Amino acid sequence: MAQLTLLHRMERSERALFVRCVDHASNRRTQRAAWTVLTHLGGTACSIAAALGPLLLANGSLRAAAERALVILVVSHLVVQLIKRTINRPRPSVREATQSLVAEPDRFSFPSGHSCAAMAVCFAYAMAFPAVAIPLVALAVLVGASRVFLGVHYPGDVVVGQAIAIVTALAI
Repeated sequence: MAQLTLLHRMERSERALFVRCVDHASNRRTQRAAWTVLTHLGGTACSIAAALGPLLLANGSLRAAAERALVILVVSHLVVQLIKRTINRPRPSVREATQSLVAEPDRFSFPSGHSCAAMAVCFAYAMAFPAVAIPLVALAVLVGASRVFLGVHYPGDVVVGQAIAIVTALAI
């Protein structure tokens, strides 16, 4: 019972944070455009291209990193989809008095697939090339933030999606 109460309090806090992050009234067009570009970097096409491109075109350490990125991307995405279809958490646009500013890929929010995909690919390359680890992981974090600011996910959806990618990368 105490755990259930704790979960409800956490969900209330997360929803309140979401509402503070999503202020579409003050969202400038350039700001919205920047978040939209960032969010698409975690989408299917960009994530697969970031893993497959070097795999098909490069050799050596870049090719090896691309192979790991693709495996991490596929495995983590399968985990995300399994959890999404088990939890069935509705998107914020269904539960809050707001609308998402980009198309929602499906009706389930938890965990964030875009955030997971971006972190999976970025973290794979960051492990292979530590000199660029900070900008790559920062990019993945920004993709996750874009999902919240565009009204598509709650902050916890993003954090869990990114954690799934990191745990998958470390396991592989």
